[in-house]
Amino acid sequence: MHTWTAGSLSLDTLASLSRRRFARGAARTPLVRLTVPSGMTTSMGVDAVGVPEALARRVMGRLPRMGCVFADGGRWWWIVPSGSDVALEWPAPAHYAAGALVPDARREPRLVHQPSGKAPYTPPIPLYVTLCRLTDTLPPWSRSAPTED
Repeated sequence: MHTWTAGSLSLDTLASLSRRRFARGAARTPLVRLTVPSGMTTSMGVDAVGVPEALARRVMGRLPRMGCVFADGGRWWWIVPSGSDVALEWPAPAHYAAGALVPDARREPRLVHQPSGKAPYTPPIPLYVTLCRLTDTLPPWSRSAPTED
């Protein structure tokens, strides 16, 4: 039996374990994996960020660059690099899906946008900032630091 020490695990390893643990807990609901079109390079891994369709339509017009976007009838999903949830609290009603495992898809997600290049990714920071603006959520770096009394 191997015992782990705090110095044995990197931040990447801990984040990966956390995502896997969360994905196992979410496995109680039916999951559908989003599949990027063949010929696209996914060297950074694949996660997804989903929002309700009405909000998604507003996001589409505000992003300077988009990767693959899928729709399942109720939510639209942006493909982002794996780990795009590290140190970010995605604003409600956004849902972060590690491994691009989409929960409760009403139907097989269909591709609604494919970029012209070989990368399927939407840059996560512009997507995050756009969602924060549209949901009136302040990103953590915009919040004032607590003061000592």
